Amino acid sequence: MQNPGIDAGEPATDEVDALLLLSFGGPERPEDVMPFLENVTRGRGVPPERLAEVAEHYLHFGGVSPINALNLDIIKAVEAEFAARGIDLPVYFGNRNWHPMVEDTVEGMRVDGIRSALVFPTSAWGGYSGCRQYHEDIARARADVLNAPELVKLRQYFDHPLFIESVADGIRAAVDSLPAERRADARLVFTAHSIPVSADIASGPPGEQGLYSRQIAEAARLAATATGFGEYDVVWQSRSGPPQVPWLEPDIVDHLDALAAQGVRAVVVCPIGFVSDHLEVIWDLDNEAKQRAAELDMAFVRAGTAGADARFARMVVDLVEERLTGAEPVKLSDMPSLGCTRNGMPCAPGCCELPARPQR
Repeated sequence: MQNPGIDAGEPATDEVDALLLLSFGGPERPEDVMPFLENVTRGRGVPPERLAEVAEHYLHFGGVSPINALNLDIIKAVEAEFAARGIDLPVYFGNRNWHPMVEDTVEGMRVDGIRSALVFPTSAWGGYSGCRQYHEDIARARADVLNAPELVKLRQYFDHPLFIESVADGIRAAVDSLPAERRADARLVFTAHSIPVSADIASGPPGEQGLYSRQIAEAARLAATATGFGEYDVVWQSRSGPPQVPWLEPDIVDHLDALAAQGVRAVVVCPIGFVSDHLEVIWDLDNEAKQRAAELDMAFVRAGTAGADARFARMVVDLVEERLTGAEPVKLSDMPSLGCTRNGMPCAPGCCELPARPQR
């Protein structure tokens, strides 16, 4: 069976009349935090004490996640780029886990007379959480709305030139912010959200395992090459779940310890796996990792994420134009197994299925 949310009858290009930005969602006041986390973890058996621990991260910032505001900034930039290119498409905003919920947004699109729309997800990657779950969000929203518009998810964009250029400029700016005497020997460290090893193995079409980690590795290689770093590391952050379940490693904080033992005195950390500076970036990196680096007497700077760069909105519109014109995807990687070969391409049967969760 194909992944949910993609059907064989994709809308004709002249019928596309909107763009939907689909994201993760985040709380906007303290009383939202626990209901939001319950939405995120529904069906996963996460114990209440773990939710309370994560809730403290949000409450540290007043119970407000920056992700919705950052997404609205992206939408404004996309609207301006549409106007500059003469593309007449309204842009809608929906989330998986918090308001505006995607089901409500799709209902609003139906009321507005939208017949078919392209969907831009705020994840550049393949895998269950980065890709397939967005197809499931689309399918759920369409099932919930009578006479819902057709919705087609745009392709993965981990190796789009404008994405890599934005990441590379963030790295350059971070290097320039280091003390001058530590720049030459600074270690470049890329981070992305850790996932269970079993989920990484399942990511990608059958027979092409580890799509998520391979895409992260390729994007890191492209960005490191663009900035002239011959050596760099790819590590992980934000793991959760029971300790007996293996996740992608090493964790960024553990890696800082290892680098300090090797005599490294400065690090440039690039959260390449994240589109925006949302809570996991500012908590795990700007708080925990930065604090550990200070304890190790290690200079620490963190590169900005690509979503705030003007080129990110240009990339979004490029992806839309690819779909509208049927043009071949613009990409940097020459490894065809790392991504879709064209926009709107149906996922392979069995692609990125979520592995069964282990019994506790």
